[in-house]
Amino acid sequence: MKNVFRHPEKSLAAKLIIAIGLLMAIGSFVFWYAILKKQEQDVMAIASKYGDSFMGFTIESISSTMSDFSPEKTQQTLERLSIPEGVHRLRLYKHDGTISFSSDKKDIGLPVDKTTVTCKGCHFDAEKSPELLTEPKKIEKYKDPEGFTALKLVEAIYNKPDCYTAACHAHTNEQKILGFVEADLSLALLDEALFKQGLALTAYVFIFIMAVSVALGIILYKIVSKPVSELAHGMENVASGNFDYVVPVMKSVDEIGVLANTFNSMIKDIKAARDQRILWTRTLEAEIAKQTEEIQKTYANLAQTEKLASLGRMAAGVAHEINNPLTGVVTFAYLMLKRVQPNSQDAEDLNIIIEQTERCAKIIKNLLSFARATPSEKGKVAVNEVLSRTIYMIKNQEKFHNIDFNVNMDKSELITMGNASQFQQISLNMLINAADAMNERGTVTIATRKITENGNPFVEIEFTDTGSGIKEEDMPKLFEPFFTTKPVDKGTGLGLSVSHGIVKHSGGDIKVKSAVGKGTSFFIRLPLLEEKT
Repeated sequence: MKNVFRHPEKSLAAKLIIAIGLLMAIGSFVFWYAILKKQEQDVMAIASKYGDSFMGFTIESISSTMSDFSPEKTQQTLERLSIPEGVHRLRLYKHDGTISFSSDKKDIGLPVDKTTVTCKGCHFDAEKSPELLTEPKKIEKYKDPEGFTALKLVEAIYNKPDCYTAACHAHTNEQKILGFVEADLSLALLDEALFKQGLALTAYVFIFIMAVSVALGIILYKIVSKPVSELAHGMENVASGNFDYVVPVMKSVDEIGVLANTFNSMIKDIKAARDQRILWTRTLEAEIAKQTEEIQKTYANLAQTEKLASLGRMAAGVAHEINNPLTGVVTFAYLMLKRVQPNSQDAEDLNIIIEQTERCAKIIKNLLSFARATPSEKGKVAVNEVLSRTIYMIKNQEKFHNIDFNVNMDKSELITMGNASQFQQISLNMLINAADAMNERGTVTIATRKITENGNPFVEIEFTDTGSGIKEEDMPKLFEPFFTTKPVDKGTGLGLSVSHGIVKHSGGDIKVKSAVGKGTSFFIRLPLLEEKT
């Protein structure tokens, strides 16, 4: 454990302990400081509350002596009230700041300190202006000569009816305030209590940080530092050529345990490779022959790959050339059909030849039309025609052999603006997705219809399958690029994204309805062109 902190820059555990320890220390300091400040605020609030009570009690105590116009009793009352521990001084002074009564008789007749709350609690500047503050300040905290916290409180003595109606006074009822009471209260006991609480809290925080740091150090040493050191020691042995060394495998199945197992497996593989290399050295001629044979096979495979690539490039041209003999076959079949009896077996055979040949020609035509690179220019597109051509092109593919097509297209001619090749790509994407969702077995419904939305005509194309449906949480991500729920070898997640982009670019929209276990419906809406009459 002591080696962990010997070179902390080289120890992961030391770095973690230091980083976490610093964070804990900072957090604990903030917590400690906040608690101390809160305690101080609470203590001051309590002291202020009891200070107000003391001032009220003082005014009540001297009210009777002042009403009786008995200065001696008033002085005695102030002196008695200042006897308890914590009461430094009590004074009564007039509006002009002259002290009339004081628990310390030496202060009588002297002016009050105008720099304290005694004057500044009510006046902006008592020496220059009689202007009063809108919200008087009655309390002030300061340090006494011994360094303890003290409170200076000031309370006005208001002119009550029993004062201005007394026979001994000449105060009129217009005079609202007769004078002020000033008290200096010591908070030494509270300071001592706060200090002791601060020391206790500091000790608790320090003990907590030390205990957590020690526990954290032991845990990190056991979980991180020691296993990593074992791995480093194993790497040093392997680097020196000792492939028989095995890193002790921990019982845990965390990343360190997996890493240790993987490292041991790697050592075994390296040792096996070394043994194999030695074996190859001993049987050099056999291995050379074997490698030569493999190289020849590789060249053969490369040649076959190039041949297949060339064949793919020729496919489009060959497909185009097939149309010529197919045309000849159809032509001669029609000529031979005229030479035989209409209802004979030969006539039926020729009709089958003509039908299948024209089917081949149509399939090749649709395939070339789909594969041909055309500029993405907008024009009038017959929706039903594009759908029919797409369905005819794919329905005989193996993927769709066990799928029933329920086609219900609007009988009117539905025309929209766009690119026919792009719309055929959208249809093909929708049908392939439907087949994948149904595991190539089920029913696909394809329908077109006219609708009106917000007063605008649209053509709506519906693709509905009976597949597994789409989960609710996947619906918002349906048109995001590369999002797919298909296996890796069945989709890239671009079909719906590309289709959505084409439809949006054409001024349309795609809506989806799906129920898990029942199927999914895609509704493609495109602006409908209507002939003006």
